[in-house]
Amino acid sequence: MSAAANQLLLVVFPYVAMLIFFLGTIYRYRNAPFTYSSLSSQFLENQQHFWSLVPFHYGIVTVLAGHVVAFLLPRHILAWNSVPLRLYVLEISALIFGLLTLTGLIGSVIRRLTVPKIKIVTTSLDWHVFLLLLFQVVSGLYVAVFHPWGSSWFSAALSPYLWSLVKFSPDINFVAMLPIMVKLHIISAYTLIAMAPFTRLVHILVMPNPYLWRKPQVVRWYRRFVPGVS
Repeated sequence: MSAAANQLLLVVFPYVAMLIFFLGTIYRYRNAPFTYSSLSSQFLENQQHFWSLVPFHYGIVTVLAGHVVAFLLPRHILAWNSVPLRLYVLEISALIFGLLTLTGLIGSVIRRLTVPKIKIVTTSLDWHVFLLLLFQVVSGLYVAVFHPWGSSWFSAALSPYLWSLVKFSPDINFVAMLPIMVKLHIISAYTLIAMAPFTRLVHILVMPNPYLWRKPQVVRWYRRFVPGVS
């Protein structure tokens, strides 16, 4: 990736994505507050929903939590990883939860392709989000397998880079030499942030998601009986 591309995609684009996220979120909340959710289709079909969305959410929340910890406490992560066994445990655990995320995401895509009721209510924007999420998860797994010890180099390189963005003094040197797939993974994350206010992803702002642990719900449909109408 050229120096100009690095500046555009890893310095300028993060700020553009965050600006779109904040302005888009405020606009949607003020003008369409009742859409400020995942617009869940659980009441249309629940069994496949459970076996896809629950694994996806448990996986993605755990993986994101790991990223946040490495961002906020990089020295602690590096200290933890100084013992090889602990490093292996952390890396393998992250890979397992990444695979859990991918399994749930694929199940969700299959559900929306095969269940007629769900397919009807799935918009083209939903499919764009699914494709981007698939790329994000697959690229993350690719990085975990082919560029291992990510928790260490994330803490040593990506964390300082992200903090430089937060401080409005971006330093591209921390990530300029990282592999292209790592950069694409980062850019994809920024794209998801920019898209979130206009999609179902906006529900991440109204967490926690109680359906991860609540009991199954029974939905009954009633309609008034009209003589002569079946």
